Amino acid sequence: MIRLNRSNAISTAPARLEGQAVFLRPPQVDEWDAWAGVRSESRDYLSPWEPTWPSDALSESAYVRRLRRLTTEWKSDEGYSFHISARDTGQLIGGIGLTQVRRGVAQTATLGYWVGQKFARRGYTTEAVGLIVQFAFQTLRLHRIEAACLPENIASRRVLEKSGFVREGYARQYLMIAGDWRDHLTFALLSHDTRP
Repeated sequence: MIRLNRSNAISTAPARLEGQAVFLRPPQVDEWDAWAGVRSESRDYLSPWEPTWPSDALSESAYVRRLRRLTTEWKSDEGYSFHISARDTGQLIGGIGLTQVRRGVAQTATLGYWVGQKFARRGYTTEAVGLIVQFAFQTLRLHRIEAACLPENIASRRVLEKSGFVREGYARQYLMIAGDWRDHLTFALLSHDTRP
């Protein structure tokens, strides 16, 4: 279920996406400590799959700058980012977003996500992907969602496959991850594809 509401926080994105085990909502200023805590605890787990973290990656000022950028992206229809929280406790457990939204003849966006180490392999990420896919196709009226993962990131590949994404190719030196240009598997999901 997608519930639209307004927030007076720095991120004024008007959506909350409800699932069975998780809910998604735009990041809020007062969630910095929870976000930084999960990211800090999971640094060794996340680092192999992400761009190199800057020295101030977990600082409050960097978080606020990030929220300002995310809010601008939402308002200009360029990106839609959410925190993932456990429904039973409300605890922040990860993040998910659609970036590089392209309109016109493309009607597409790129999917990215992360989850804290102690919340991995519980189905949270797969459910979060399902919620944002519904948001992308029903609310944003996109036609296509693209995603990519490192070939050795089996967990991420399984999330995409379980969510109905189809592997489309192999992109050489696609993104700089952990300081190196890394090859990626590329996936896509179309609005009319069969989904679980």
